[in-house]
Amino acid sequence: MRKRDENEFVVVIDSREQKPYSFPCNMVKAGLETGDYSLLGYETRIAIERKRPEEMFLCVGKERKRFERELERFADFNYAAIVIEGNLENLIQPSAFSTVSPKTVINSLVSWSVRFDVHVYFCGTRNLARTLTYRLLQKFWKHRRDAHAE
Repeated sequence: MRKRDENEFVVVIDSREQKPYSFPCNMVKAGLETGDYSLLGYETRIAIERKRPEEMFLCVGKERKRFERELERFADFNYAAIVIEGNLENLIQPSAFSTVSPKTVINSLVSWSVRFDVHVYFCGTRNLARTLTYRLLQKFWKHRRDAHAE
């Protein structure tokens, strides 16, 4: 880890994250109660959950109760997002690993975005999802820092 500038943010990566993103800033691994990515000092204010399209079928089906508990915690955050490493077309196709229908996945995402005030982003690829995740964290940090400077 490189030396930290006091005006620079530190990304917190959940210790359970299987294939964590790498960012051009300081990063630390820690157990996050909610989400896969956050900012040091803001772990209860910003959370970003990264998902692959096939994981969304699990979150809507077999793991729905667990995932909805996480989304309930999102409702208390200043900013929460689900960043999907795929596009909407990836979710329109039935999953080979799940009996959950694509329509149910899409309807659940729409419902959750409204019910829990969580932003849902389809990024097309892992690299685009990583880039968006970094930009969301960076902008949150900048706006919080600027608000405190006024």
